[in-house]
Amino acid sequence: MFADFAVRSAYFLNLCARGPSPLPRKTERWTVPRSNFVHKKSQENFERITMKRKITILNGHPDTVAIWLAFLRRHQYYGIGMKANIYEHGDLDVAQDLDKEAERLGKILGEKKLLPEPSKREEMHGPMNSTSVLDESFKAQWGAYAAMGGAPGASSALQRIDMVKLPPPGAKKAVGYSRARGHEKAVYKSQ
Repeated sequence: MFADFAVRSAYFLNLCARGPSPLPRKTERWTVPRSNFVHKKSQENFERITMKRKITILNGHPDTVAIWLAFLRRHQYYGIGMKANIYEHGDLDVAQDLDKEAERLGKILGEKKLLPEPSKREEMHGPMNSTSVLDESFKAQWGAYAAMGGAPGASSALQRIDMVKLPPPGAKKAVGYSRARGHEKAVYKSQ
């Protein structure tokens, strides 16, 4: 049903569509006890059948295909998944075009001073490794800094681990504790 909707929407966007052609079904079956382990003789069978359809768009403009995919994504209902393989034809001198674009962006960023100035750390220890910066955002995006259950309870490692702080120089002893955002912090009395 959704495949028919996708083909009709492609027609109204003047896209040449072929399909929907059926792909092989995926059938999953499993058996579980109806109740806890004492009642093993009473079991239930479940079956899930996943049907796939293939729609091929021929000679469509990339912007029109992007609009079509966004429209389908906007109007898809629960249980419908989509996968799009998009092929674009390019020139053989793509590397030269990318180099020209990088030079142009370098000039623009250099003029507007959007590139960060080297910090004292970089002056002392050298520039930061760019792959570590990319890895950090990748890890954070996929929940590496989340709690063990995958719940978004802690957004960074600093919030998960209680940091042990030494008293400031000249402080005698801890007078009490203050609580902020769930973290206990010792309050020290100065001399």
